Amino acid sequence: MGVIPQEAAGVRLDQALVRLYPQYSRSRLQQWIRQGQVTLDGRHPRPRDRVRGGEAVTVVPQAEAAQEHQAQALPLSLSYEDEYILVVDKAPGMVVHPAAGNWEGTLLNALLHHAPELATVPQAGLVHRLDKDTSGLLVVARTLPAHRHLVEQLQAREMKREYLALVQGTLVSGGTVDAPVGRHPRHRTRMAVVPGGRSAVTHYRVVERLAGYTLVRVRLETGRTHQIRVHMAHLGHPLVGDPVYGGRRRLPPGASPEWVSALHAFRRQALHAATLGLVHPAHGREMSWTVAPPADMAALMAQLRRAVAVPAGPAV
Repeated sequence: MGVIPQEAAGVRLDQALVRLYPQYSRSRLQQWIRQGQVTLDGRHPRPRDRVRGGEAVTVVPQAEAAQEHQAQALPLSLSYEDEYILVVDKAPGMVVHPAAGNWEGTLLNALLHHAPELATVPQAGLVHRLDKDTSGLLVVARTLPAHRHLVEQLQAREMKREYLALVQGTLVSGGTVDAPVGRHPRHRTRMAVVPGGRSAVTHYRVVERLAGYTLVRVRLETGRTHQIRVHMAHLGHPLVGDPVYGGRRRLPPGASPEWVSALHAFRRQALHAATLGLVHPAHGREMSWTVAPPADMAALMAQLRRAVAVPAGPAV
């Protein structure tokens, strides 16, 4: 069960549910509303009904009638697997969900090949997502009850998600960004900190200072689109290599040719989903996994460490 956010007041129910349940497509939510699998304050609504904000909503996901996407034998790195869940270490450059321009070669295609039963679980069991060029951990549900349980954990902010991010500039200390995120008012393919956006909270602490750059550990309280990238840019410390929010590359004075070359060669945001923690949907035990950054990000940090490093103080 969830609650329609107050900021959704006045919008259509199907649009409000997309905000509340981003792991499902709008068309699938519309289908479930029409099938009576959605209740709003105990009644069965229509997709076009307007919400007031604050209503109790229940969505009962239904198994897909048939596989909609092609199974493909693609490289898949698993950190954990049992009959209920999979924990995937996604490589940078891999799209999570098929969409226009990327109907094949996605993580979802790879999952359907590895575990064909995922064709009967919404979104092939994917509970949350990562940007194409962000690496790291994702959890996948292999059954409908497991999917429902994990979605509820995510909505209740009980799932632990920590990231490593390399940002431009030297951060003195850690902190929290509590700033709403929504569509950019002019560039509709981008997100931004905007009045009236969805509540977004990001906690960060300094791990290491690397000669004009800072490695931070980031913990998400909410999971908005591009949240870490937008919030760090909002602080004036965008992620290294971010092609959308990074702005012009800043090179500290005295940077060596090797240093400059390494930075220019890194053409994605330096963001890695390093730690994932959750309550197992079957036996109820707390579980967590941690994976190291991929080779390209590790090599970049190694190059920066060889530069004239600024000694790091204690993590805060």
